[in-house]
Amino acid sequence: MTQRKPAGTGFESWIDRQIREAQERGEFDDLPSAGKPLPGAGEPLDEDWWIKKKVREEEGTTGLPPSLVLRKQAETARESALAATTDEEARAIIVEINAKILDALRKPLSGPPLNLMPFDVEELLRERKGTSRGR
Repeated sequence: MTQRKPAGTGFESWIDRQIREAQERGEFDDLPSAGKPLPGAGEPLDEDWWIKKKVREEEGTTGLPPSLVLRKQAETARESALAATTDEEARAIIVEINAKILDALRKPLSGPPLNLMPFDVEELLRERKGTSRGR
């Protein structure tokens, strides 16, 4: 924790001492970007830089309402189950997404209506077998 500047101590020498002591304790050793240029150095500063940085960091689903995220996860799970190598693998994928869907139906998510019901595992397995024959 940062300490208060002692009375009678020059401001610059007080900061220099804190930096020196931190260096001696090794607090600046092995920093993640040590020796690398700062990201964005030399580029013009956009006034909304922090918003764009936050969006890049959260890239993907976190910018969407939870109900839309679950719809996308359900679509991906269905595709994964249809492409699964075994019935057991397909069943596990659908059971997992069905649990999330049922949870969302019990405790509604924010965003647009979910408009999603749990998958019929047996129906999906029949569909999977039908598509695997057609490959």
